[in-house]
Amino acid sequence: MDIIQLLPDSVANQIAAGEVIQRPASVIKELVENAIDAGAKHIKVLVCDAGKTYIQVIDDGCGMSDTDARLSFERHATSKIRQANDLFSLHTMGFRGEALASIAAVAQVTLTTRTTDNEVGTRLIIAGSKVMEQEVVSCPVGSNFLIENLFFNIPARRKFLKSNATEMSNIMQAFERIALVYPEIEFSLYSNGMETMCLRASNTAQRIADVFGKRITQQLLTINTETTLCNITGMVGKPESSKKKGCHQYFFVNGRYMKHPYFHKAVMSAYDRLLPEGEQVSYFIYFTVNPEDIDVNIHPVKTEIKFDNEQSIWQILMATVRNAVGQFRLNELDFDTEGKPDIPVFNPNSNIDITEPSINFNPQYNPFNTTPSSQKKTSSEYSGRSAKGWDDLFPTPSKQNDTDIEESFVPFDYDDKILPETPAVDVSPTVINTDSPMQLYAQYIVIPQNEGLLIADQHRASQRILFEQYMEALKNHTAHTQKVLFPEVVQFAPALAEQLPRIIKELTVMGFELTNLGGNSYAVEGIPSGLGGLDAVRLVNDLVNDAAECGTTATEEVHTILASSLARKAATPYGEILSTEAMQTMLKNLFKSDTPRYTPDGKIIYSIISEEELKSRFT
Repeated sequence: MDIIQLLPDSVANQIAAGEVIQRPASVIKELVENAIDAGAKHIKVLVCDAGKTYIQVIDDGCGMSDTDARLSFERHATSKIRQANDLFSLHTMGFRGEALASIAAVAQVTLTTRTTDNEVGTRLIIAGSKVMEQEVVSCPVGSNFLIENLFFNIPARRKFLKSNATEMSNIMQAFERIALVYPEIEFSLYSNGMETMCLRASNTAQRIADVFGKRITQQLLTINTETTLCNITGMVGKPESSKKKGCHQYFFVNGRYMKHPYFHKAVMSAYDRLLPEGEQVSYFIYFTVNPEDIDVNIHPVKTEIKFDNEQSIWQILMATVRNAVGQFRLNELDFDTEGKPDIPVFNPNSNIDITEPSINFNPQYNPFNTTPSSQKKTSSEYSGRSAKGWDDLFPTPSKQNDTDIEESFVPFDYDDKILPETPAVDVSPTVINTDSPMQLYAQYIVIPQNEGLLIADQHRASQRILFEQYMEALKNHTAHTQKVLFPEVVQFAPALAEQLPRIIKELTVMGFELTNLGGNSYAVEGIPSGLGGLDAVRLVNDLVNDAAECGTTATEEVHTILASSLARKAATPYGEILSTEAMQTMLKNLFKSDTPRYTPDGKIIYSIISEEELKSRFT
């Protein structure tokens, strides 16, 4: 019995759509790219409920005839390629003819379009790949796509869409990636009837400033390199603008956004030993490459691109970025000579008597000769007992025989490690002895216990203590705010705009005082008490990015993420010298916590080396 059958077109289209249309942001990406290929100079995007209710993309491009409008929704119908070789000389964003067919397979689509040489346009209505209606209408030149009820016929896919805030963040990211590479086109984005972003036609630097705020351009350096393999332009961050989270990192090739970890490593290599560990910089890098030297057809959404000369381009990219950073560092040097000595220029005709300097030395000196009698001292003079006043400095020890002295002496092997090579015993002490703690390497707190030797990580211990304090403050709204003398402004990326109200509310509960200045900018006017030494702008930026990355809406989870992130940044740093009282207090507070053994992110705080293990080191 035959069991293999051809799938119906409707099912095949839905399967294909799953590769191209993953969420509302995918629809916007495909429609906006089509508008760019159509030569549009003004593109407007409107969404409702983060695209779940509807998505509308309006452009003033060339439009389509009634026949082209109908054919555009057929699979593999395209105006971009005619033969296989055309795949290797692409100059457009879309080319496979799958976008509109995939969208029509999982949504209800209304297209209104008109070309410049027609007085009337066409309206086409399609739902689930079925043409419901086509008629002649009056409309402006260009195309107007209205996508309603995305995944209406695939409830399982619609069910797995994220919250509106998360989906809107993805829409903003997709919108930014296209807007950044086409500054000559005017873009606007509306969410639930309100303007979210309006980008006028400008140049690359101005477009970056319009998207991410004017302050970012002060942190960027311009790069520009032309070679036979590729041209590289754009902007990269200054070393002092580095941070752990929230960096804006973009690669574009021939007008298309791409992800390329290999090239990212080249950029970071150019900052070797210039950035703190774990920190990165923002960059906006544009490649112009011969289309025949790249393959953009290796991924359904075309974000992964293969280069023929990756290693050579890697070297060019690293050299380009390193040169820009090097020039910037060179320009920072201060060549001001004010206050420095004036060195006269040598004049050979001057009458100044110049004599060669001479060195005085004793040719008879021999360091191995005995000390002259005038400098000799008797043995009694070197004895601490006969020298006047030395008895007070080195008092005579109490009665103790030679055997006691030998037993009390413990030789130290400088080749041994202080910590044992074998794993430490994982024992939780029943009674904590906090007397006589010692700090080791300005990183660990060492203190003897009945079970052995307890070694605690001071940063992690402080992190656990602060985490529980912040969680308690969030739960009971008992956080205290410390006003800052000079408020600073923090500007968030538009992709965080939809998630800011929820996160800002929780930050206020933690003790931050933030004032909305509009345009995704906030003034930091107060921070939680005890954080006076931290950079307020960077702290708020990192906390918001940490909370946004989790994508959760549960209040308890948001509290945990914010408290953990803030505790990690405010905890006692490595290298800080602690007093005996501070170490005792830290250990007492640590073992009062619910989970003294681990940090909020699961790292070990302390370890106990057993007495047997210590003795085994000397056998």
